[in-house]
Amino acid sequence: MAETTALHETGTTPLTGERADLLAVLGKTRFFLRFTTRDLTDEQAASSPAPSELCLGGLIKHVTGVERSWADFIVEGTGAMKDFDDMTPEDFAARVDEFQLLPGETLAGVLDTYAEVAARTDAMIATVDLDHAWPLPQAPWFQEDAWSTRQVLLHIIAETAQHAGHADIIREAIDGQKTMG
Repeated sequence: MAETTALHETGTTPLTGERADLLAVLGKTRFFLRFTTRDLTDEQAASSPAPSELCLGGLIKHVTGVERSWADFIVEGTGAMKDFDDMTPEDFAARVDEFQLLPGETLAGVLDTYAEVAARTDAMIATVDLDHAWPLPQAPWFQEDAWSTRQVLLHIIAETAQHAGHADIIREAIDGQKTMG
């Protein structure tokens, strides 16, 4: 089996092994998510043509927020996230807004922000201790007490892949275009 390699953020230091594998899979899932928005207008990216309220611009915003908050968790630990019981009505309202392309927001702007967050995460993957674990914030959906950096990165990959699938369905409902096939 060929070993996966990836370039560190400088573009000159090749990474191999697990770090390269994480970067490659994360890069592929990000590509598929971003690709669903190709050639769309802001209005199309804000539309919800499927039987849910999800829109492509909102999915990109959501995945950006998820990746940003989990990257903060990797660096700062549990304090980077609120416990579920400490969330305010404003926090929940912000979460709803995260799934929408709001007035004044553009698809290009959302994609640029996603690229910035992705670059930060990619740089981090090259150097962080993958075995370091932090206690998870208290929330009803966490069954574990702590996650390692590796588990957090796998969660980011899973979240991105899941929403890339949602995005593909939404894109097909917009204009019949598919990410693959």
